[in-house]
Amino acid sequence: MSEKLIQKSCVGFTELLSSKAPTPGGGGAAALVGAFGTALCSMVGNLTVGRKKYAGVEEDVKIMLGKAEKLQLRLLQLVDEDAAAFKPLAKAYSMPKDDPAYLETIESVTANACKAPLEMMKACCQAINLLEEMMDKGSVTLVSDVGCGALCCKAALESASLNIFVNTKSLKDRSKTAKLEAEADRMLAVYSSKAEQVAKEVTRRLREGV
Repeated sequence: MSEKLIQKSCVGFTELLSSKAPTPGGGGAAALVGAFGTALCSMVGNLTVGRKKYAGVEEDVKIMLGKAEKLQLRLLQLVDEDAAAFKPLAKAYSMPKDDPAYLETIESVTANACKAPLEMMKACCQAINLLEEMMDKGSVTLVSDVGCGALCCKAALESASLNIFVNTKSLKDRSKTAKLEAEADRMLAVYSSKAEQVAKEVTRRLREGV
């Protein structure tokens, strides 16, 4: 069994990403950046739990940590799921265009390639919600890490959306396209703004010494 992408070192993953290899690509990079943003949320939580100053919110923080751990794992899984979905897509495009199964195959694998980035977006939205809460309940000395996490998740959210739109433009089923794009647009409208507001509030607190 070949090594999973998420089992590579940071150096190894980056070298592969920059190479001529078809995967990982933008989708895998988006999922990994989202996992980084979620991990920053966990870091703040782990350094908050056990401190007397935050005893009143400790149970809330522990709940957030449990949710963040699951999201981080899911985003890491999506790095490889995205790569796996690309293989049949690349294979389909190598089929002869006069093959009776060509159009149906292209449609099927293209729709399937939207699944992983859509899941990335959903996970990033949940992570942004956690980061917003962690901003107010986590250690104030680590608020900059919350802001960094929010920006990572925002970048991952928007990057994942591009990996949906690059595929939906090729789909012939316009009703499916409309549904996928509408779902992505809803998440972008709410959560890109929310992540940016978290980062702006963090910046305000840092600059004003709040």
